[in-house]
Amino acid sequence: MRFIFTKKFRKCYEPLPAEIQETTKEKLRLLVQNPRHPSLRVKKMQGAKGIWDASVTMDYRLTFEMAADKLILRAIGKHDETLKNP
Repeated sequence: MRFIFTKKFRKCYEPLPAEIQETTKEKLRLLVQNPRHPSLRVKKMQGAKGIWDASVTMDYRLTFEMAADKLILRAIGKHDETLKNP
C-alpha cells in the first residue's frame, strides 16, 4: 500500500511539532499493518462520504480516503480542527 499526500495534508503537517510528526509516521505504519488497531480509533466521518479519520494522539487526528492500493491522506491537526474541515 502506498500513501498519497494531498497539498492540504502537507500544509497541515509541516508546522506540527517534531514529536507529533514522528508519532504520525508510526501511526501511518500501523494503519497499513493493522487498520483496526485500537490505538488508531479509525472510524468513518459522519457527513463526509468515503472519508475516514484516525487518531495520532488524543489531541491530533488525521483524515484519509481508502482506494484499492493506496491511502489518500487529506488533513491532519488538532481533533476539532481536523474534523471541521476533513
